[in-house]
Amino acid sequence: MEDRSPESVPPVAGPADVSSEEALPEPPAPRLNQTRTGIKPKALPEAEADLADPSLYFNRELSHLQFNMRVLEQALDESHPLLNRLMFLLIFSSNLDEFFEIRVAGLKHRVALGDDSTGIDGRSPQSVLGEISQIAHEQIERQYRILNEALLPALEERGLRFRRRSDWTEAQRAWVRDYFDEEIMPVISPIGLDPSHPFPRLVNKSLNFIVKLEGKDAFGREGGLAILPAPRSLPRVIALPAELCEEGFNEAVFLSSMIHAHAEELFPGMRVRGCYQFRLTRNADMTVDPEEVSDLASALRGELLARRYGSGVRLEVVDTCPDELADFLLREFALSEQDLYRVNGPVNLTRMMALLGDLDRPELFYRPFSPGLPKNFRKEGSLFDAIAAGDILLHHPFQAFSPVEELLAEAARDPSVLAIKQTLYRTGADSPIVTSLVEAARGGKEVTVVIELRARFDEADNLALASRLQEAGAIVIYGVMAYKTHAKMMHIVRREKGRLRYYVHLGTGNYHSKTAKLYTDYSLLTADEALCEDVHQVFQQLSGMGRARHIETLLHAPFTLHEGMVAMIDREAEHARKGRRAHLIIKCNSLTEPKLIQALYRASRAGVECDLIIRGMCCLRPGIPGVSENIRVRSIIGRFLEHTRVFYFQNHGKAEVWASSADFMSRNMFHRVETCFPLRDRKLAARVRKDLETYLVDNCQSWRLQPDGSYVKQTPGDAAPISAQETLLYAYAAKA
Repeated sequence: MEDRSPESVPPVAGPADVSSEEALPEPPAPRLNQTRTGIKPKALPEAEADLADPSLYFNRELSHLQFNMRVLEQALDESHPLLNRLMFLLIFSSNLDEFFEIRVAGLKHRVALGDDSTGIDGRSPQSVLGEISQIAHEQIERQYRILNEALLPALEERGLRFRRRSDWTEAQRAWVRDYFDEEIMPVISPIGLDPSHPFPRLVNKSLNFIVKLEGKDAFGREGGLAILPAPRSLPRVIALPAELCEEGFNEAVFLSSMIHAHAEELFPGMRVRGCYQFRLTRNADMTVDPEEVSDLASALRGELLARRYGSGVRLEVVDTCPDELADFLLREFALSEQDLYRVNGPVNLTRMMALLGDLDRPELFYRPFSPGLPKNFRKEGSLFDAIAAGDILLHHPFQAFSPVEELLAEAARDPSVLAIKQTLYRTGADSPIVTSLVEAARGGKEVTVVIELRARFDEADNLALASRLQEAGAIVIYGVMAYKTHAKMMHIVRREKGRLRYYVHLGTGNYHSKTAKLYTDYSLLTADEALCEDVHQVFQQLSGMGRARHIETLLHAPFTLHEGMVAMIDREAEHARKGRRAHLIIKCNSLTEPKLIQALYRASRAGVECDLIIRGMCCLRPGIPGVSENIRVRSIIGRFLEHTRVFYFQNHGKAEVWASSADFMSRNMFHRVETCFPLRDRKLAARVRKDLETYLVDNCQSWRLQPDGSYVKQTPGDAAPISAQETLLYAYAAKA
C-alpha cells in the first residue's frame, strides 16, 4: 500500500447519498442510493401507454452497476461483523472486475464496430459507456475512502493492522528485506523499455509497476522507464511473524509495499525517481463460432490463453502516479482518459481475500451454524426409500446440501442402480459429486455427464473435470453447441422389484458444495413419475438428436419456458379482469427480458398485485401510474447471496409454485437449456410461499426500487426488525 498522510485522504461519503463528499455520519442515516440508472426525466405515460416505450425500461448495464453499489453499501452496515464488511468491499472489487471484463468490454466492442443500435431502453452503447465511467469513478473513489477511513481504522481497533512502509519498525524492515531477498528477488523480472525491449504484454489484472529511472546501466544505456511485473506466484498480502507484531495485534504488509521499498535494488547503480503500481483489466469474454469449431474442448483451450491478453478496457493506477506516466500507459493500452482510475491504495484489492481465509479471528466473522436436515433424512435407511415416500425439498444454505451428495454416493455403490445422468455447470474440482460419478463409472454403471464447458471463468476447471470423468469411463457430452446447458438435473435409474424406477434431483443452483453454503437455492428430490420421465426426456434430447420431445410437466428452455411464463402471468391478469383476487411473486436474480416485462406491465394494468424480488439487474420500472403502479420491486442483499429462482401464482385459489434454473433474461429463455419445475406437493408449495412472504416483509436487508431508478434501503422504523435470511436460518438450520 502506498504511503498516505491522513490529511490527504478525502472523507468517506455518507450512506445517505453515495455521491456526497460529507464525512461518515454518526449514527448512520437511512441509505438512499440516488445514482441514475439510465432514465432521463420524462412525462409519465398515459394509461394506454405503448409498452415498448423506452422510458419504461432501465438500462441493463447501469442496473448491474447499481447492484454492485448495493453490495458496497454492506461495507458500511454495522449489523455485519467487521471482517464480513471487509469481505463485501472486496466482493465489490471482484464484481466490478467482471463487469469491466465482460459488460464494458462488450460495449466497447460494439462501439469499435460502429454499432450504435439501441436496446429497449433507447440508450446507445456510447452513452451508456459514458455514464458507466462517471458512476464507476465515483464508486471506486468511495470504495477506497470506505477502506481507508472506515474499515482499516476499525480493524486496527480490533487488533488487525496493515502496516504502511512509513510505519515499519526496524525489526520489520529487516524482515521485509530478508523476504525480498529470499522470496521476491529470485522470481521478479524487471523489464527496461528501449528499442530492443518493447512494452511487455501484461497478463489481465496482474499487479505491475512503472518505474522512472535516472543514470546509466552496465551497457551504457541512459535511464528511462521500466516495467516491474509483480510475481504472480506470491501472495499480495503477507502476514508478519507474531514476534514482530505489536502485542495483541495481527499485522500484515502488502507485496506492493515490499517491492516499492526495494525497487532500487533491482536497478543497481541507477536512481529510482518514481515507482507506481498499476493494473490493466482486459476483455475476458470468450467467443466460439459454432460454424467454425469441430472440437469445442480444443477451441476453448485456445480461447483460455487468449483471454489473458484481450484488449484493454480499464487502467488502474495509484493516485500518486504523475500524469505523464499515466498518459504513457493509456497510449500503450489504447485507452482514453475516461478509462483511467486513480486509486488511493492497492490496485488489486480482490487479492486481499486470501488473507481473510488465514485469519483466526472468529469473533470478527459471522457465527458458524449447522445446516438443518428434513425429518425424512434423520432416519436410518436408504435415501431412495425416503424419496420414494414423498418429495423432499431442501432450502440451502439453511438446510444442508449433503443429502444431494449422499444420494449420489449411495447410487454409486448400490448394485440396483443401473444408470446415472447428471448436468454440471459449476462444481469444485474436488467435489464429492464428481468423486461419486467417477466411482459409479468405474463400478460399471452407465454414467452420462453433460458438462457445460462455457461456464464463464470456470472453463479450465470444467475441461479438467471432463478429462477425469472420461478417464473413469463416463460418457461426457458438452450439450448443444449454440445453447449453454444451465439446467441443474440428476437422473438415477434403479431396479426395484423387477421394474425400473427413476429418481431425480432438480435444483435452482449448482452442484457445488462450497457455494451451497453461501448461496440461497432450492433442491427438489423426487420420485414423481411424471417429473422423472420429463427429466429423462430432456437428457435424451441433450445427448441425442431429433425434434423437440414432448415434455409433460416441466417447462424447458429454449422451447416452452418463455411462453409458459408469459402465459401464467397473462392468466393472472385475466383473473384480475374478471374481478378475482390475483397475486404473483417472482424471485430471481435478474429481470431484463422485454416480453416478460411487458407481460408484468399488462398484469399490473389489469390489477394484479405483483411482488418482484430481484437481487441484481432489473430493467422494469415500477410505480408508473397506468402501467406499473401495482408492481413492487425489492432487492435483498445480506449474509448469503440470494440465488433462488422461484415463482408463485395465486391462480384464483389454485395456487402454483414453480422453481427454476433460469432467470428472467433473454439468454436464459432463448439461448440456454433450462428447466422450470412445479412443486406438486401442496405442503412443499405452501412452505415456499411462506418463505417468499418472509422476504416481502424484510425491513433490514431489503432495498426498494423507485420509479426514478434509485434504491431505498428499508428500515424497521418503529416496527420490529425482520431479516428474511436470519428468520429462515432460525427456522431451518439445526438448533445448537
